[in-house]
Amino acid sequence: MNTQHDWITTPVTENMLRGFLDVEVTQNGLLPHRLPARARRQIPDDQLAMAEAQPSGVRLVFRTRATTVELDTVPTKRLYRGLPAPVDGVYDLLVDGRLAAQATVTGGNVHLIDMATQSFELQEGPAGTARFTDLPARDKDVEIWLPHTEITELVALRTDAPVEPAPAGGRRVWLHHGSSISHGSNARHPTAVWPALAAARGGVELINMGFGGSALLDPFTARAMRDTPADLISLKIGINVVNTDAMRLRAFTPAVHGFLDTIREGHPTTPLLVVSPILCPVQEDTPGPLAPEFEGGTLRFKATGDPAERAAGRLTLNVIRDALARIVEQRAVDDPHLHHLDGRRLYGETDYAELPLPDEVHPDPAGHRRIAENFALLVFCEGGPFSSEAG
Repeated sequence: MNTQHDWITTPVTENMLRGFLDVEVTQNGLLPHRLPARARRQIPDDQLAMAEAQPSGVRLVFRTRATTVELDTVPTKRLYRGLPAPVDGVYDLLVDGRLAAQATVTGGNVHLIDMATQSFELQEGPAGTARFTDLPARDKDVEIWLPHTEITELVALRTDAPVEPAPAGGRRVWLHHGSSISHGSNARHPTAVWPALAAARGGVELINMGFGGSALLDPFTARAMRDTPADLISLKIGINVVNTDAMRLRAFTPAVHGFLDTIREGHPTTPLLVVSPILCPVQEDTPGPLAPEFEGGTLRFKATGDPAERAAGRLTLNVIRDALARIVEQRAVDDPHLHHLDGRRLYGETDYAELPLPDEVHPDPAGHRRIAENFALLVFCEGGPFSSEAG
């Protein structure tokens, strides 16, 4: 922490945040959430509780002439038992929409996870500081994107010049829900997560409800999306349903209908895009559940189901793609603002050959860029579901 007496401390308040659905006041400060309190009370497991509190897409936004900015936080980092400690999460600072600086925060809490038993243990630690220096000495809009991999309690903001609220940008709000890929698995920093990259290309404000391991058609997630103001909505559905072996086709089809029905209660004519899974060879025709494998300190996944059980309703990615295409085709007769996109158009066989999935499930940083580029070309383009004329 810098101790110069001419620094200005500005309380971190809810109106400085973007990309969140709720905030919680803790003993340390302010904790952004990506699900509201009512939904959080219905969360059935630690996986989703941890994922929704990791602030993928959440950022502080303000206007200032400051050349140095300090942000005190208490991070909660993930550590998988048996694997090396991960690198510290990255804070991206943008000046007038462009990445200008990055920082990390050491210390903080540790969430120790045993993948074999799915047990969680919390080890508490101290606050730290993300420090950004040599920023341009002029009036500017500043965004600090919080680490997508770390729960982040916001303690204090310090600057060497006054801070003002950022003016409203007037951009359309894109509300996106998906799995760990949308959350940002394997992306190196928060503005390099594929929805963040696509939002920048599309010139929209992102609310990212990508929840690692937890895109499971939960009714409380649908209600949260129903109640969140948005101009554009997308749902990336399927891979978590397969890799958790959470349901069969008989349950999956009405669950998708119910999810869409709930969202439409609050957004009856909003452009709504249903995206099926990207290519994932280990699950294309083999049901879940997924099982982790550790070889040489490297985590990889394999599907453990029996392909012969597809006839009895066991789900694979190909089964889900066919089901989603049918559902959207059926509903679009009465819902002209409902659209479908096969996820293999974002990342398919050609992409896999060039940019293979390091752990057999999640793309690497180049894969995130490829998915974002393809999404922007297919969805934000003229005539696309999220074109400037849509909605």
